[in-house]
Amino acid sequence: MSFASEIKQEVSNKIMKGSDARAELSALVQLSSSISLSTLGMNLVFNTENAAVARRIFALVKDNYTGNIEMFVKRKMNLKKNQIYGIRVLDNVKELLKEVGLYSNRGLREVPLAKIVQTDNNARAYLAGAFLASGSVNSPEKSNYHLEISVNTNEHAAFIVDLLKRFNIKAKIIERRNNQIVYVKSAEKIADFLRCIEADQGLLDYEDIRIARDFNNQMVRLNNMEVANEMKTVAASDKQLEDIKKLRKAKRFDKLDEKLKDVALLREEFPEMSLNELAYEYERRTGTAVSKSGMKHRFNRIHDLAIKLK
Repeated sequence: MSFASEIKQEVSNKIMKGSDARAELSALVQLSSSISLSTLGMNLVFNTENAAVARRIFALVKDNYTGNIEMFVKRKMNLKKNQIYGIRVLDNVKELLKEVGLYSNRGLREVPLAKIVQTDNNARAYLAGAFLASGSVNSPEKSNYHLEISVNTNEHAAFIVDLLKRFNIKAKIIERRNNQIVYVKSAEKIADFLRCIEADQGLLDYEDIRIARDFNNQMVRLNNMEVANEMKTVAASDKQLEDIKKLRKAKRFDKLDEKLKDVALLREEFPEMSLNELAYEYERRTGTAVSKSGMKHRFNRIHDLAIKLK
């Protein structure tokens, strides 16, 4: 089961009542159903590939509205042959649409009435329904943090973006295959969304995996930096030893200033030490403090003398 499916299964098990149940069903109606007309009248047909979401839709419709409901299962005619779970509402469709704020005297609405998402709890429930209907989220184990909800119109996409703003979740909109995609890329904001729709266990799993992954990545970066610094230290040490070797070969080493001679002897004794470590060792032996830049300056002077030998 994918991470997104686990989130949907958890959210589907939440108990919703009253106006919160109405708000969640409003999103499910708008994003996962279609209206069909027959000689028997108007039907509302839900379709989803997620069994948990199908059970959720059936329970919400059955618990909150009167009328005949039937379920069906069919198989997609493609290579994967996934099952499609369907719920068909056979009567009182117009009353249901009015109740969830999607039908008025002017006909079907692009977005629900403001009363459907009046409170923050209503808004959370609506976002939960929208995610169940057409949402997805990448596993935090992947390097690309991404959560999205697919909708049909620009107006509905802007409506969901505004709902997310209530909870300080910044989302953007892109178009993909004639659909509008509301998406969130920030790992922290995705965690806020999971908290918003009360996917508590999913949030804990998400944060645990994300923190562990980020920690491991940070350790790799630190190790890479440490290796790079060690390589720089070795390269600098090799150059300094080469300068000292030239001075010895030209019999100019013994004529060096005592401060220069002391650091040269230290470098020969400790070729693997960094400048900071050499400065510490120099102070321990001579009792005179010298900074890293001071050590570097002395080796630069040794280098200048070695160059003049040429």
